[in-house]
Amino acid sequence: MTETIQLKTPISREGGEVTAVALREPMPGELRGLKLAEVLMMDVATLIKLVPRISDPALSEAEVAKMNPRDFTQVGGTVVRFLAREGPAPPGE
Repeated sequence: MTETIQLKTPISREGGEVTAVALREPMPGELRGLKLAEVLMMDVATLIKLVPRISDPALSEAEVAKMNPRDFTQVGGTVVRFLAREGPAPPGE
Protein backbone atom coordinates (compact mmCIF):
# COMPACT_ATOMS: atom_id res chain seq x y z
CA MET A 1 0.00 0.00 0.00
CA THR A 2 1.29 3.46 -0.92
CA GLU A 3 -0.08 6.92 -0.20
CA THR A 4 1.14 10.21 -1.66
CA ILE A 5 1.13 13.35 0.46
CA GLN A 6 1.20 16.80 -1.12
CA LEU A 7 3.42 18.94 1.09
CA LYS A 8 2.13 22.35 2.15
CA THR A 9 5.74 23.50 2.52
CA PRO A 10 8.10 22.00 -0.08
CA ILE A 11 11.40 20.54 1.08
CA SER A 12 14.36 22.29 -0.56
CA ARG A 13 17.25 20.14 -1.67
CA GLU A 14 19.98 20.18 -4.24
CA GLY A 15 18.40 19.62 -7.62
CA GLY A 16 15.01 21.16 -6.79
CA GLU A 17 12.16 21.02 -4.33
CA VAL A 18 10.20 18.05 -3.06
CA THR A 19 6.50 18.96 -3.23
CA ALA A 20 5.05 15.49 -2.66
CA VAL A 21 6.18 12.39 -0.82
CA ALA A 22 4.94 8.86 -1.42
CA LEU A 23 4.93 6.67 1.67
CA ARG A 24 4.66 2.91 1.51
CA GLU A 25 3.51 0.56 4.20
CA PRO A 26 6.55 -0.38 6.31
CA MET A 27 7.77 -3.96 6.32
CA PRO A 28 8.94 -5.56 9.58
CA GLY A 29 12.61 -5.03 8.71
CA GLU A 30 12.03 -1.30 8.28
CA LEU A 31 10.62 -1.19 11.80
CA ARG A 32 13.78 -2.80 13.21
CA GLY A 33 15.16 -0.88 16.16
CA LEU A 34 11.93 1.06 16.64
CA LYS A 35 9.25 0.51 19.25
CA LEU A 36 5.93 -0.11 17.55
CA ALA A 37 4.06 1.66 20.35
CA GLU A 38 6.15 4.79 19.71
CA VAL A 39 5.39 4.63 15.99
CA LEU A 40 1.66 4.39 16.75
CA MET A 41 1.90 7.30 19.21
CA MET A 42 3.58 9.35 16.44
CA ASP A 43 6.70 9.87 18.55
CA VAL A 44 8.70 12.50 16.70
CA ALA A 45 12.15 10.91 17.11
CA THR A 46 10.80 7.53 16.01
CA LEU A 47 9.11 8.92 12.89
CA ILE A 48 12.25 10.85 11.99
CA LYS A 49 14.03 7.46 11.84
CA LEU A 50 11.21 5.58 10.05
CA VAL A 51 10.09 8.00 7.34
CA PRO A 52 13.41 7.94 5.41
CA ARG A 53 13.07 4.15 5.20
CA ILE A 54 9.63 4.26 3.53
CA SER A 55 9.54 7.52 1.54
CA ASP A 56 9.89 8.19 -2.18
CA PRO A 57 11.77 10.28 -2.93
CA ALA A 58 13.88 9.08 -0.02
CA LEU A 59 14.05 11.84 2.56
CA SER A 60 16.97 12.16 4.95
CA GLU A 61 16.44 12.25 8.70
CA ALA A 62 17.52 15.92 8.61
CA GLU A 63 14.85 16.71 5.98
CA VAL A 64 12.15 14.97 8.00
CA ALA A 65 13.25 16.82 11.15
CA LYS A 66 12.88 20.16 9.32
CA MET A 67 9.43 19.44 7.84
CA ASN A 68 6.56 21.82 8.36
CA PRO A 69 4.68 20.58 11.47
CA ARG A 70 1.42 20.19 9.52
CA ASP A 71 3.17 18.10 6.87
CA PHE A 72 4.94 16.05 9.55
CA THR A 73 1.62 15.37 11.29
CA GLN A 74 0.05 14.27 8.01
CA VAL A 75 2.99 11.94 7.37
CA GLY A 76 2.73 10.49 10.88
CA GLY A 77 -1.02 9.97 10.52
CA THR A 78 -0.45 8.10 7.28
CA VAL A 79 2.07 5.78 8.95
CA VAL A 80 -0.37 5.09 11.79
CA ARG A 81 -3.16 4.27 9.31
CA PHE A 82 -0.84 1.79 7.58
CA LEU A 83 -0.34 -0.04 10.86
CA ALA A 84 -3.82 0.32 12.36
CA ARG A 85 -6.09 -2.69 12.54
CA GLU A 86 -8.55 -2.99 9.68
CA GLY A 87 -12.10 -4.25 9.99
CA PRO A 88 -14.41 -4.45 12.97
CA ALA A 89 -13.09 -4.93 16.49
CA PRO A 90 -13.31 -8.47 17.88
CA PRO A 91 -16.23 -9.14 20.27
CA GLY A 92 -15.62 -7.79 23.76
CA GLU A 93 -13.45 -4.83 22.68
